Amino acid sequence: MHAELQLDNQICFRLYTAARLITQAYTPILTALGITYPQYLVLMVLWEKDNQPVNDIAHRLLLETNTVTPLLQRMEKLGIVSRKKGEQDKRQQIVSLTKKGKQLEEEAYAKIPSGMSEQLSACPLKPEDYPHLAQELDAIIETLKK
Repeated sequence: MHAELQLDNQICFRLYTAARLITQAYTPILTALGITYPQYLVLMVLWEKDNQPVNDIAHRLLLETNTVTPLLQRMEKLGIVSRKKGEQDKRQQIVSLTKKGKQLEEEAYAKIPSGMSEQLSACPLKPEDYPHLAQELDAIIETLKK
């Protein structure tokens, strides 16, 4: 057996498992808000800057538009976002938060940071360590997305 191929020696397994478990930890909080984790990601992009083209949202999330479009369609049915044709380019779809989508930001702010802090309270990594961890993960992401 090659040591390089052992599961315990794989950073990819740790990243995959951490991502899966963090998403799982968010699920009860997001379910109470009536949204899924991917919808939450879209909402965070729109809370930062409303009225964005689908392409920009997909780019920000490092996803393809054909992945984001069905997600936006479901969010539109839930009354969280609206979509309309671009004014300059009619082929472009502009996504905007509805009143409900804007209200979700306050609900999310009231529940998610405290809920996740509580779930991670036993972790030896503390909130003050998160910026360094984020920088390390960003370096991996930047390297691999080229």
